[in-house]
Amino acid sequence: MARQRDPKAFGSSRPSAKAVGKVGGKSAAKPTGAQVIPDAVAKRMARRIAIATGIPSVLGMGVIIASYLLVSRGILTIQPVVTLLGSGALFLLGLVGLSYGVISASWEEASGTLLGLEQIPLNIGRIRESVRAMRQGS
Repeated sequence: MARQRDPKAFGSSRPSAKAVGKVGGKSAAKPTGAQVIPDAVAKRMARRIAIATGIPSVLGMGVIIASYLLVSRGILTIQPVVTLLGSGALFLLGLVGLSYGVISASWEEASGTLLGLEQIPLNIGRIRESVRAMRQGS
């Protein structure tokens, strides 16, 4: 079953309008109807990124601080490589959270579910379509 797309929605395949402007004395094509991420979608993405990246990053810093406190007070003996691997893994998880925050957010005006897992295949398809269109346009 084919799903109809809202032409006003982000990711629309409608061609953008072009205007001619002067750049350094030469005329150049300048997009005026470029697609803009709607405010509600941008806020939704920012919230997801803040949570999916922020929590692991804070925990990664917490591992370093907790390790220092435990070792300096003589409570535990922790090898530096354990601290490095633990904090590194959490920082890497935060990096993955950055992509997850963008790809799992609903790119439509209506918000999706809490985790947004159903949005991931749809948004990856939109990204692929956009990359394909850019390659054909070059």
